[in-house]
Amino acid sequence: MNIVEAAEKRYSTKKFDPRRKLTEEQIGQLKTLLRLSPSSVNSQPWHFIIASTDEGLARIAKGVQGAFAFNEPKVKDASLSVVFCAKTDIDEKYLKHVLDVEEKGGRLPNEEVKAQINAGRTYFVNVHRFDLKDVNHWMEKQVYLNMGTLLLGAAALGIDAVPMEGIDARAMDEEFGLREKGFTAVAVLSFGYRAEDDLNAKAPKVRFAEDEIFTIL
Repeated sequence: MNIVEAAEKRYSTKKFDPRRKLTEEQIGQLKTLLRLSPSSVNSQPWHFIIASTDEGLARIAKGVQGAFAFNEPKVKDASLSVVFCAKTDIDEKYLKHVLDVEEKGGRLPNEEVKAQINAGRTYFVNVHRFDLKDVNHWMEKQVYLNMGTLLLGAAALGIDAVPMEGIDARAMDEEFGLREKGFTAVAVLSFGYRAEDDLNAKAPKVRFAEDEIFTIL
């Protein structure tokens, strides 16, 4: 399956078959996609809580109660659920950590390149921290880039998935102590295989026509 075929076939699974489980190899592939996702200036302002056990899925399901209870089966019946978390702040200490990781990984061949990379990243981060004052929204945008990467990657691997913004972020943060660690929950993605009676699987994929969304120059 090529990437276009994956995009054509994927959809938001509304009902998972709880009897069908992902293999450890598949879970490993999804984790690799999470790690390799692009982010602005390689900021990687994220953390992921990954659950594949009944106990772990039950903990994530605590964040889809009350007004969001309609999403509970999508967590509990899935083979794997991932809580996407965004950083709540980004400071010089974190930027130095990113730089150190890049240097250790061989991405910075010399001090001149290191200084250029650091100056560029710091500039863009500080634009959002101090000028636009939207750094939290900016970091969430990077998390959504990751979500898109994972959704398309999962489809290419033949894995069904559903993204869920319908979560109680406060409850999720409290369950996993996220705010004390400098993160907050943004969304949950669940993975597995569609149930036979998943009605969404039978619905055609409908998108706007090309002449409505494209301007060709």
